[in-house]
Amino acid sequence: MTWRIGIDVGGTFTDVVAIAADGAATLAKAASTPADQSEGVIAGLGNLAATLGLSLAELLTRTTRIVHGTTVATNALLERKGARVGLLTTEGHRDVIEMREGLKPDRYDLRQPPPAPLVPRRLRLPVRERLRPDGQVETPLDTASLDNAIAALRAEGVESVAIGFLHAWVAPQHEAQAAAAVRAAMPEAYVTTSAEVLPQIKEFERFSTTVVNAYVGPVVSRYLARLAGRLADAGYAGPLFVILSHGGIAPVEEARRLAVGTALSGPAGGVAAAVALAAQGMGQELVTFDMGGTSTDIALITEGEAALGRGRSVGGERIALESLDIVTLGAGGGSIGHIGPGGTLQVGPRSAGAVPGPAAYGAGGTEPTVTDANLVLGYLDAGNFLGGARKLDRAAADRAVDGLASSLGIDRLACAAGILALVNARMADGVRLATVRRGVDPRGATLLAFGGAAGLHASAVARELGLRRAAVPLFAAGLSAWGMLHTDLRYELARSVVSPTGLPADAAIRDLFAALEAEGRTRMAQWHSGPLIARRSADMRYGEQVFEIAVPLETMDWESAGLGERLRAAFHARHRALFTYHLPEEEVVMVNARVAVVGALDRSTAAAPAAPTAAAAGERQIVLAGIAQAVPVHRFEALAPEAHLSGPAIVESTTTTVLLQSGDTARMDPRGWLELTLPAPI
Repeated sequence: MTWRIGIDVGGTFTDVVAIAADGAATLAKAASTPADQSEGVIAGLGNLAATLGLSLAELLTRTTRIVHGTTVATNALLERKGARVGLLTTEGHRDVIEMREGLKPDRYDLRQPPPAPLVPRRLRLPVRERLRPDGQVETPLDTASLDNAIAALRAEGVESVAIGFLHAWVAPQHEAQAAAAVRAAMPEAYVTTSAEVLPQIKEFERFSTTVVNAYVGPVVSRYLARLAGRLADAGYAGPLFVILSHGGIAPVEEARRLAVGTALSGPAGGVAAAVALAAQGMGQELVTFDMGGTSTDIALITEGEAALGRGRSVGGERIALESLDIVTLGAGGGSIGHIGPGGTLQVGPRSAGAVPGPAAYGAGGTEPTVTDANLVLGYLDAGNFLGGARKLDRAAADRAVDGLASSLGIDRLACAAGILALVNARMADGVRLATVRRGVDPRGATLLAFGGAAGLHASAVARELGLRRAAVPLFAAGLSAWGMLHTDLRYELARSVVSPTGLPADAAIRDLFAALEAEGRTRMAQWHSGPLIARRSADMRYGEQVFEIAVPLETMDWESAGLGERLRAAFHARHRALFTYHLPEEEVVMVNARVAVVGALDRSTAAAPAAPTAAAAGERQIVLAGIAQAVPVHRFEALAPEAHLSGPAIVESTTTTVLLQSGDTARMDPRGWLELTLPAPI
């Protein structure tokens, strides 16, 4: 038997999923280790091996592929624990990343100080050189100026250097020359150029993305090297891939080169899983609701496909690479209930994390969390958390909630219910943000709830939104790791378009896309020996617009005459689909040409992974809607296909608990998920 393994590092737990050659899947968990995520990964692999009745070495020697999702880059940005970075830039442009197009996170707050840039001004050093917008040299690169700047950065002890020159997106020779000089003078430094990271117009976005890459690059590189070393020492000799923010995967070497592309690595696995489940029949319109220990990630699946976006901010820093359109909230099982301004109850975004964790973990936490509230109300089984691998401390949870309840002047149960009501409302608002802002009414979609905590909140969040359907996979707690094994190798390329008119001539458009595709196929051939697929798209706008929209071009006829007119028609149709109108009399401009080269990997099509067995079903006393009552407890993995349930009830497995409220019904879909039907909104 051989396996493929997916690894998802969350804020509280590290999920490890093995899929066998016959499609059977097995999940194991370990506590995440924020100081060094590789320790939690190895611990999770050890637990997985034990579950399969193997030694770690036996498991790894029979593993053909490992795909990993990591939060190292995200944590470095959020905690400001990245590398010490220096920036070399065109003389006169050292303040681009600080001016930020004149924008602040809240542009209407006049008292808000501007964000501190990742690179302080003394480490942003000018170099005398200048390229024209067409790539012609205005001022040759002055080597003396460059050498002086490099010497200054060496003296400052920087460990990473970002290079961003004016108009390098069209002509990268000056950046390449500067990078070679930096590598010769500072061989230990991480060096990255804007032409390698984001060869597109818009200086701020290009410089910011490059600086973020330099900031997280050394941290990500060290982590991945450490992980690869630990895996090799444990007996693994196969390929290690990393899932990137666009939802595809890449070898470790590419993830180290483009470390900024891992900023949404973990949540991307859940979206990949949703696309796979949509293909297996769950529905073409899904809203993903991935609730873990520290955060909740929400995304939209439309017509079975995930939406991509650009210009995201992570930790307040602009990243202009293509990435899945994911909304992340500071709301999870570890979110802490506290008293906010005006003496009101608030929940999150501060989290108890993995250490010490919720008070119920008995590891020193004293503040009440969402997990503690679920335990106080009886929704969690204190003796069977994680299949009994961890016992929850009900008394500690009671004390934590009592402390907050006393401050609010209410009783314990009311306080616990208030914590859950607030976190549910916050998560429902996140779904609205992910859907309504795209012009999508979420009420026609199915809420796909996964992550260890989502099943307890799926019904309440769906009701807040007026949704009638929700689905909780049997494998909910490990679905992101499972999804990483259901996506493909992907390499993204983009080039900005220069034309005195809205669109270049047909021949120029063909040549540009053909060159991008050839470059992508050459790069992908180094990673993948199988067939490749090239997907073309373009960022386009009306001449007077200040934003672009992505226009898919996969079905475009590229060879016959009239290519420009077909591109205009495709843009008008896409604009009408997104905004309900189009302007046929307006000039159409192509800003960026894009090509994604995809190499499909072998993967199982099995729809229903098996969960570990656990204790028999029974009955439990809970408090629901303020009423204490005994409700049936059903074993998730023991439910027969087409089994029907009615709420109130609890459905639990080793790693997932689902709460059905009064009026809810549920059906066990033979393909491996519990389908909830909720009462119509009143």
